[in-house]
Amino acid sequence: MAGILYGVGVGPGDPELMTLKAVRIIRENEVIAVPGMDVKETVAYQIAVQAVPELEKKHLLPIYMPMTHDQQEIERNHKKGADTIEAYLRQGKNVVFLTLGDPTIYSTFSYLQRRILDRGYETQLISGITSFCAAAARMNLPLAEWNQQLHIVPAVHQLDSKLEQSGNYILMKSGKKMNQVKTILAESGRNVQMVENCGMPNERIYRSVEEIPDDAGYYSLIIAKERRSGK
Repeated sequence: MAGILYGVGVGPGDPELMTLKAVRIIRENEVIAVPGMDVKETVAYQIAVQAVPELEKKHLLPIYMPMTHDQQEIERNHKKGADTIEAYLRQGKNVVFLTLGDPTIYSTFSYLQRRILDRGYETQLISGITSFCAAAARMNLPLAEWNQQLHIVPAVHQLDSKLEQSGNYILMKSGKKMNQVKTILAESGRNVQMVENCGMPNERIYRSVEEIPDDAGYYSLIIAKERRSGK
């Protein structure tokens, strides 16, 4: 029988936020894939190994997934990654692919999953705590109440947005364009808070647009909430 490809969410950064199921799946399987050239240098691995120390001795499989807008390079690397994983599935070995947060939210895993499914193999998704839920909890904030809408936006791709819809906004992946994002946030008139590197040792919290540095890192998540009347 062919192996199964698991997309396992390891949460946003704090190893204590990994699910019991994620820990079990990692422990039960020997081939562990991670998006990166050097597995042990990746954030996903560094989170998971704290919860599953035996991960260090498993068969670690680097899958190179560079951040680029070159579509040909993206396709080439996604195909190469799927080929590498398929070689193990064909031998009847399961492959566990570690991904930050949850594998259903802006995850590089989805590109590999689609290719592996198209080749006739089984895949399974193991949910993880999302960065925006963890960030909201870290800041002691509800994300949405009663009938409020919640908008999740990859900020780097939506710099023309004015945040004009009713409800609250989550802006993900804002780091590289933070100066432009801050301008949009200031014009929106919303209450803004941000967590950088949520759950990691170098975590930082900012309570206003003015506090947010222009050089904030890639793992910066912003919550922009509607102001209540009188506030």
